Order: sequence, then C-alpha cells, then structure tokens
Amino acid sequence: MTKKLLTLTLGLSGSALAAALVLPAIAQESLLPEGFGNPADTPAPRPTPTPSQTPAPTSTPKNGTAPPPVTPTIGSTDTAGTTDDADEDDVDDETVEPGTLKYDLPPGARRLLTRIGPLTPETGGLGPDAFGVRGQYAAAIMRRTSGQLASRWGQILLRRSLVSAIDTPATINGADLAADRASLLLRMGESIAARWIVQSVDYDRASPRLVAAAQQTYLANADPAGLCAYVPAGLAHGDEQAWRLASAICSGLSGEAGPAGWAIGRVRSSGRISNFDILLAERVLGATGSGRRSTTIEWDNVDRLTSWRFGMATATAVPVPEALRTAAPANMKGWTVLAPMTDMASRIAAAPESAARGVLSSDAYVSLLSAAAGEEEPSEALAAQTDQLRAAFGSARRADRYAAMEAIWAAGSTPVQRYAAMVSTARAAAALPVNTEIGDDPWQLLGSMLAGGYDANAIAWVPTVTVGSRAWGVLAVGSPRPLNGTTAGTVGQFSGNDDSADYLRSKFLLAGLAGLGRIDAGAAASAASDLEVDLGKQTRWSRAIMAAAERREPGMVALLAAAGMQGEWSKVPPYHLYYIVRALREVGLASEARMIAAEALVRV
Repeated sequence: MTKKLLTLTLGLSGSALAAALVLPAIAQESLLPEGFGNPADTPAPRPTPTPSQTPAPTSTPKNGTAPPPVTPTIGSTDTAGTTDDADEDDVDDETVEPGTLKYDLPPGARRLLTRIGPLTPETGGLGPDAFGVRGQYAAAIMRRTSGQLASRWGQILLRRSLVSAIDTPATINGADLAADRASLLLRMGESIAARWIVQSVDYDRASPRLVAAAQQTYLANADPAGLCAYVPAGLAHGDEQAWRLASAICSGLSGEAGPAGWAIGRVRSSGRISNFDILLAERVLGATGSGRRSTTIEWDNVDRLTSWRFGMATATAVPVPEALRTAAPANMKGWTVLAPMTDMASRIAAAPESAARGVLSSDAYVSLLSAAAGEEEPSEALAAQTDQLRAAFGSARRADRYAAMEAIWAAGSTPVQRYAAMVSTARAAAALPVNTEIGDDPWQLLGSMLAGGYDANAIAWVPTVTVGSRAWGVLAVGSPRPLNGTTAGTVGQFSGNDDSADYLRSKFLLAGLAGLGRIDAGAAASAASDLEVDLGKQTRWSRAIMAAAERREPGMVALLAAAGMQGEWSKVPPYHLYYIVRALREVGLASEARMIAAEALVRV
C-alpha cells in the first residue's frame, strides 16, 4: 500500500487531533444480509417530544407510500433525520429553502447539490460516480446500516467513501443523500467527518432530513453555535421544543437575553422536555453571559446519556458521570475521543474502542496517550502504558523493543483492548528489524503492522514464518504479493493449528485467499469441502455486492461490504468475507481487501 493511500485512509493524524482537541428502487424486502437491519413491517410511529430513543425512519420505495415523518427529540441518540412529507422526486435541488434566513454569499459562491463531499480523487477520495446512479437505493442501505462494524479497515474505507465528493443521482435530493451520509457517519462515531458532509451543503438548501442530521451532528461535535443557522428550518420541520431551546441558546450567543429567557420559559411551561435538559441549555446560556443565574447540573436522576446531554455538557465542561459514559452507545465513545474539550480521563477511557474501530489512527492514538501522560499526575496504568510504548519505540536493544510490545499486547483484558494495543504499536512493529528474535509464530507483530497498513514492512518477514502457522496465514492474505505454494494442503496445515471456534479462522483464511484469487479453484473447492464451508452461497446481499462490482461502483461496494460486516467478527459468515474481498479487488480496492482479510485472521 502506498504511503499516500495510508496517510489518507488511516484517519485523523495526531497533530490534527490535537488541534481540533447508492440498483433500482428498493423492494419491500430487506436487501441486507440475513439478520442485519430487517425493516419493520409497519412505519415507525412519531415519537413524543420527551427525551427518549427516536426510531430511525424506514426507507421508502420510489413508487411506494411514504411513512409519517419522524422528528428527532432532545433525548435521541439516533442520528437518522426526518423524512419529507412530499415525494422526493418532487423536490427541486435548487429551490429547497426550509428556512428564511438571509444568505450573504453571492450566487457564484454558492455550492451546488449536484456534487457533495470534501474528498476528491486527488486527495484520496473515490471518483464522483463511486455510488452509481441509484440514489434512493444507496440512501436506503445507509439508513439500514448500524455503523457498528466488525472491521477497523471496513470502517476506514466506508468513512473515506462517505466523505468523497460524489455526484448526486437524479433519483434523490442531494441534501437528503447528504443527510443519510452524515447520519451513518455519526452512527460510526465519526463526528468530525459528519460535520464535513453537513457543512458541504449551504444551510438554506438543507432539506428537513438534513436539518435533523445537522442537529445531531453539531451536538456530537459539542458545538451549540452550529445549530443557529438551522433554527428557523428546525422550528418549521423538526422537534419544536428542542429547536426552541436551540433558539434560546443562539439568542444568547447574539447577546439577546430577553428572547433567550422567553424561549426557555416557554419550553419549561410546556412540560414536554425534561427539566434536566433545559438546565443544560441554561448552562450554555450562562456561558454566553446571557444567563440570569448560575446553573448547577446534578446527574442523580439521569439514567442515560443522549446526544443533547452529550453535546451541551461537553460544550460547557460539565463532567459526565463515568457510569453514563461507560453505558453510552459505542458511537458516542467516538464522539468523546474526537471532542478536544472533553476531559482527558474520559477521552482515554473511550480511546481503545475508538482505535480498534478505526475512528483513531495509530498515530492519533499514540499522540493522545502521550498528551494524557504529560498531564499532572497521570494514572498508574496510563503511566505504565506510555512507558512501555516509549520502550517499544525507542529502546536501544531490539529484543527490549519487542518485549515491550508483547507486554502492551498482553495487558488488554478484552478483545477490543488487545486489538487496540496492536494498533498503538503499529509503527514500532514496522520499524523492528527482521532479524530480531521473536519466537516461532509472530502473528501479533504482523497483525500490528497490518493494523496500521504497513504491508510492505510485513512482507519482509515471509522468510521467518512457518508455513501453516497463524503468522503465515496473516501474510498469505495481507501481503502485497501472493505467497508461493498456497494450496489446499497448506490451508489444511493452518487448520490443524486453528484453535478458533468451529475453525472460523481457517474459513476466513480460505475466504480471503479465494476472494483475492490467491488459490486456484480446485484447491479452494477441496479446502472448502474439508472445512465444510460454502463460499459461493447466493443471497440478495451477495448478488447486490457483486452487481455493484460489475458496474464498477467502489462506493456502493464499500457500503454493501460494511452492511455485511455489522456486529462482531464471530458473527460474520465466511462467505461474506469472500464476497467482500472479491468485490473490493474487482473495483480497484485490493489493498483494503487485503487489510480486511488479514484483520479477520488476527481478531478471531
């Protein structure tokens, strides 16, 4: 993998972190793999405006009946937006103006809805046609994808695809597609990337769905001021009480204490919003200098952390109880890490999961740990971890560097923490000389390198590994070049050493080799028979991802790949990995295909 590709796909750099510290109309049947995101038989009901979980809106077939609009509530952690009452085909991209604010830019400086996204092919993004011409289909898949992906590299690829500057298909309003892109990014924990997409659409061209997505995006970024441009549209199309609170905050930011207090009083008298959430809004007002009194925030009777509570508390440095942060959804941990105003202890607690998921790059993770260790009185565990990292990177003796890495890998108490440890040592592992004494099966060392994308460094270790070992399997799918002698027999040797449940690791090895075209059809069939696995199983999902590959739509392939890797690796069928790797290779994303296949062998 080239240095440019690595730089663009590994996520935020450490310095950036510190500084900022679409197939035809979809059928009624779900197009996702079995067990993933099956749509409800009936439309989701309109939620009440009390703080509660807001159901994501169901997708609408182009020629079907639209469900009732769904509006977000203050207590919602769901990032799905609202649906427009009108058929989306009747919406004119150039005339969607839900708000009434005056726009100060001249017409020539306004952005079109025909191409949305900041990342171009020249800066590492996908091509403008990466999602094809099936806009409603792509949006429906986005809405049904949870964002909780098994693969770190799958997340990195999907983030890159969603923030690419892509052409808006004629079948969908560009602002609506942007809303679905941003909402999926939020469910992935990618709050900063979601803001990039929201800010790629002029606010007075935002559709109701994008207005709702913008609300969640600015809360995820702990940026109440970002809500202000959308207040008129939010009051017209969204949760009125939530937007009234936002209106009060924006009045306060403008120095208008009277309207701010009036709006707060009206929301409180309605009795439709938790007083705790109103107090958080008043806390923000107090920070603007427009509050009439000091506000004390007590979490005693609060049972969950919502997006409103996260955003308002983080923006005003209100400490969130550890129990609430621990019980928060996984995506909110990503928001926590990426919000530089969050207290360092909370960021460090959320960092391992974010690193394992791909929200943090290896360099960003190490930089965050180093910054935390530099504060006064760091915890003993953090101090020990950073001391080991220093030894892994800088010890004079190579044996000491490897020993430090082993200690870091062994320290994790959960699979996520252990893989995050491998992410943190990626650059140190890549720098270790090949002639270092590392034992018979250095699969963790190689897995650490490939977690950071250092495949050129990993391949240098080929002469040192034993055929059939776990390290050999990682290199067999992760190296830039195929290894010699990959046959059904060598796969059999690998399975003989496989201690994973139901030989899942061996099945993933075969799926990766077959998807990459690194084992001939006869040998693959023989090994599949021995392992009792059907890699050619046909489902709606498998036909969809291969059809997208045939149409040369890498963005759609990446999206469908993510849909096939939801949950944990232990729940991903081997045939999913086969189709994912094969489809990615066919659309020119072979490097990402290799990294995903290698990751599967490391993490099961």
